[in-house]
Amino acid sequence: MGAGYTGLWTAYALKKIDPSLDIMVLESRFAGFGASGRNGGWLTHDITGGRQTWAASHGRAAVEDFQRAMDVTVDEVIRVAAAEGIDADIQKGGELEVAYTPAQQARLVAAAREAQTWSSDDSVLLTAAESSARVGVSGTLGGWWHPHCARIQPAKLARGLAAAVERLGVTIHEGTRVDEIRPGTAVTPRGTVSAPVVVRATEGFTAGLRREHRTWLPMNSSLVVTEPLGPEVWDEIGWEGRETLGDMAHVYMYAQRTADDRIAIGGRGVPYRYGSRVDHDGGTAERTVRHLTEVLTRFFPATRGARIEHAWSGVLGVPRDWAATVSFDRSSGLAWAGGYVGTGVTTTNLAGAPSRISSPAVTPRSPACRG
Repeated sequence: MGAGYTGLWTAYALKKIDPSLDIMVLESRFAGFGASGRNGGWLTHDITGGRQTWAASHGRAAVEDFQRAMDVTVDEVIRVAAAEGIDADIQKGGELEVAYTPAQQARLVAAAREAQTWSSDDSVLLTAAESSARVGVSGTLGGWWHPHCARIQPAKLARGLAAAVERLGVTIHEGTRVDEIRPGTAVTPRGTVSAPVVVRATEGFTAGLRREHRTWLPMNSSLVVTEPLGPEVWDEIGWEGRETLGDMAHVYMYAQRTADDRIAIGGRGVPYRYGSRVDHDGGTAERTVRHLTEVLTRFFPATRGARIEHAWSGVLGVPRDWAATVSFDRSSGLAWAGGYVGTGVTTTNLAGAPSRISSPAVTPRSPACRG
C-alpha cells in the first residue's frame, strides 16, 4: 500500500531477490504524490533522534553498524538511479549545517564534538570562513559538514523508481484508495485484494486508515522555490559544491541549489491540522510563503526581489517517540515501515531491503534520517 519511496523500494528489492513474485502496489493518487515527491531532496545518512538515544536501547556497536549502513545506502540509491537510467538531478556534495547566532554556534560545536566520539563519524567542524567558502550564508559564525549526502530532485526519483519497478513486472494501481488492511487483505472502494503479505507504506496518510488513526501523527511541511537566479547572485553566494543546507535553529530550515540554479527552501509552515486531518492538494498558506521568503533573504540578501515561482506543502508521518519503524509480523503477514519524520529519502531504501542491515539488533526499529 502506497507508491512512495517505501513501497517502491520494497517492490524493487523483492523483485530483484525473486523475479517470480507477484507484486501489486495500490496507490490512492499517483506514484510519488505524497512526501516522496514533495520533500527537500536530501539523500542523507543522518539518523533522526540521535545516535545516543539509539545506543541506550541497542548499544553503541549496533548504532555504529547502522550508521555505516546508512552511509552505504546513500551510495546505493545513487547506484540504482544510474543503473535504471533515473535522471533525478543527483549530485553528492555532502550536508552543511550552519550557525548564525551564538546559541546556534554553541549547539553546532557541541553536536560536532559529540559526533566525533563515534568511530563511524567523518564529519568536519568548519570555521566561519571555511563554511562561507562553501555557501555564503549571511552572518555565518561556523559550519559543520559531512560527505554522506546528495542533492536530488525527489519527484524525479519517485517517478523514475515507479517506472523501474514496472519494468521488473510490478503492477502499480494508481487512483486506488485503501481504506482498511487486515491479515491477507487490503480493502478498497473497488474491491478487496488478497495477498499472503500486505505492506503498509502510507507514511503521513496512515491516519486515514481504519484502526490506524493514532499510529503516526500527520505533520505538514512546506517548500518554496525561486526563479532561476543569475550568475551575479551565485557569484555572491557560491554553493558550487551543491551541498544540502540546514541550520541549527530550533525551528529549522532545509535548502538546496537545484540543477537549474534555483533555491528550494523549506520549513514547517502550518505543522498540524486539528484531528489529524491531512492536506491532499499541496496548497500553501500565504503567511507560510512569506515566512520562508524571509528566511531565504535573511540567509542570502542577494536573493531579495527574486520571484517565488513555486510553493507547495506535504504531509509526513511522525511517531510519538520520534522513531521510525520497520517490522514484519510473519504470523499475520502484515509488514510496515515509515514514521521517518520527514527525513526518509535514504532510510526508505534501507527499510525496503532489510537484509542489507549488518546488525540484526537494529532491524526491528531503525531510526530515520533527515531529508
